[in-house]
Parts: sequence; structure tokens; C-alpha cells
Amino acid sequence: MNFFKRNKKQPKDEAAVSPAPQSSKTHPFSLINDYSPLTSAELDLYSSLREAVPIIDAALEKTVRLVGSFEVITEDKRAQKYLDSFLKNVRCVGGNRGIYPFVTTYLNELLTYGEAVGEMVLSSDNSTVEALYNASLKDIRVVADGNPLNIKVCKNDGDLTPALYQELLLPTLMNPVPGTVKGTSVLKSLPYVSGILLRIFDSIGKNWERVGNVRFAVTYKPDINSAAVTKKQARQIADEWSKAMRSKDVCDFVSVGDVNVKVIGADNQVLDCDIPVRHLTEQIVAKLGLPPFVLGLSWSTSERMSIQQADILTSELEYYRMLLTPVISKICGMFLRLNGFSDELEVKWDLINLQDEVELSQARLNNARAAQLEDEILDDYNSNPAEETAVELKDKLGIGEDN
Repeated sequence: MNFFKRNKKQPKDEAAVSPAPQSSKTHPFSLINDYSPLTSAELDLYSSLREAVPIIDAALEKTVRLVGSFEVITEDKRAQKYLDSFLKNVRCVGGNRGIYPFVTTYLNELLTYGEAVGEMVLSSDNSTVEALYNASLKDIRVVADGNPLNIKVCKNDGDLTPALYQELLLPTLMNPVPGTVKGTSVLKSLPYVSGILLRIFDSIGKNWERVGNVRFAVTYKPDINSAAVTKKQARQIADEWSKAMRSKDVCDFVSVGDVNVKVIGADNQVLDCDIPVRHLTEQIVAKLGLPPFVLGLSWSTSERMSIQQADILTSELEYYRMLLTPVISKICGMFLRLNGFSDELEVKWDLINLQDEVELSQARLNNARAAQLEDEILDDYNSNPAEETAVELKDKLGIGEDN
């Protein structure tokens, strides 16, 4: 009988291979990964987009600079002198002076977030506009004042307390959503595409990290007769291999038995990323509205196509100027009224580039030549109407027999 026979404990099987945990984060900009469409986008999301994708940040910065400069004109020469001095020396955020730093920051926020709010800061005696302030959109909210046609600026303190002196505030909404008081950012619809692009960049970085810092797979095939010492030999091989890898000097690894060393990932083919990156970049550039050559992208294009792209860019810049003109007019009108002048003024923007001026001049020249030719033909016909023949008329108009 085997009542008193002890049961032998079965040896536990130890896993020869254990999977290494991987992080679910593909890149450090988690807000872009967590973006879901058809929801209200957060301010941090658009800030992350500009920080994560350099081409987006470069496009917005170039757009702000391409809008150009302006001048404000009044009929009163004395008021014009005061106004020019104000536009040149008014204080702005960051210790800057002049209205251009304020307008640049204002347009930058308007493009990035779809909303921008500025404030006119009066002097201690309320006699003039002393400074211009760009408000942070995290501290305020633009809400409807009774109906969506009227808006007011409130503090973002949970209770939405209306800010004081609404007449001194400068809110602007770009492409507002119908029926709501919510601006639309230029970066809308870009988080999903940018997220895919960042995954590709992150994968490229990891692949090159593996190439620069090679990982090895060491496989040990023990002898069947030496199964008892397999675990000890495997641990010894791992320790010696780690010492060899940590050594600053070149050293060899010597082992007894069937040991196989391979480079992890050496047999895999690296995916070609040029085509998907090109497609994603085209989507981003198309949304930003800038020609590719402005951003330094050497895509194949013709001269005629470049001219058409420049014309489209001109229309985009004209739209941004249209949004900024009421803000500039309100600032200058407030300054003139506080100083006892009439607020009748005109904001005149400079031409976007010299090419526009050349084309306008050429068009005026062609119109002048056509008008001069029409007057000459009309005078000759009135002086000798009976002697005018069809052949002479065609000669004056430059029409040949082939035409």
C-alpha cells in the first residue's frame, strides 16, 4: 500500500519568454489622441497642434505677417497728428509700443482659437486710451446678450459674471457657428489628420532609435541531458551578455552550447513614409490656405498655378483684414472722441505685394489705351461719316482679313 508514500511536487513551468509592456501613448501630445469630432474643442488642443506640427505654426505665423500694415486717415490734420503719435507709441502687452504688436497678437489668437478679445485701457483720469491689452481666452468667455445678435464678455469664474465697461472691450468671432456665439478656428478638422502624422513621426523616431542603439535577441538551446542546470546556465549567459553590452571597450562574448544571437528588427523592412506624409501634409496645407512654396515645400507646380495660388492667398488675407478693420476703427474712434475730435476715419491697408500694384497699373494702362482708341475712332467718324468705309474702320481697329 502506498498510504505513507509522499507525493512528489511537480516542478512549476517557468515562462521562457515574457512580453514587455508597451505604453499606449504614441507621442507626447495626448490631447490630439483624445480628440473626438463633433465636440467643442478646447484651447489646449489647438495650442498642442501648433506645438506638435511645425508646419501649422509656421503657416499661421506667416499668415499674420502677410496681412501687412495699414494707416488710419482722418480729414482733420490736427487730429491726424495726434492719431499717428497714438498708433506709434501706445503701450501693449509685454512692454511693446505701437498698435502693430497688439494687432499681431490679436490676429494670432483669432486664427488659432477662432476668437479674440482685446481691451482698451484708459488713463487714470479717463482722458485718453493709454494702453491696449490682449485678454487670455482662458479667463473670459464670449456669450450671447439676450440673443445671438448681441454678445458680451464675461469672466470665466463659473458664474459668468459680465465684465465691466463692455464698450472698452474688443471681441471678434471668426466664422461663428449659426445660432451660437462660438468662433471657428482655422485649425478645425486638423486634429485627426495631425494625430496620424504624429504617429508616423513617432514611429520613425523609434525605428531610428533601434538602428542607432541596436537590440539583440540571445537564444540558448540547452542539451536534453543537462536540463537540471538549464536555468542556471541561462541566467549566467544573460549576466555575461549584459556585462558585455555595458562595457565601454570592445569585448567578445564566449559561451558553451548552442547560443544564437540576432539583431531585433534587422530582418524587417522599413516602411516608406514619403507618400503618406505627403498626403497628410497636403491636407494640412489645403486647410491653412497658403501656397506650398510659401512654406518651403518644393512640390511640382507650374507658373500659372503659382499665380492662381497667390490670388487665392490674396483673397484669404483680404478676409482677415476685413475682420481686423472694425477693431482698429473702434480703437482709433475711441481715442479721437476722448481727445475732442470727430471719429470719422478710414483704415487704409497697404497692397499685399508689388505684383498686385504692377497688375493694377497694367490694367489701368490697357483701359486708357482702349478709351483713347475709341475716342479717336468716334472723332473721325463724326467728322467724315459719309466717307467712312468698312475697310478703313477695320484698319483703325487693327482687324485683319483673317479675323
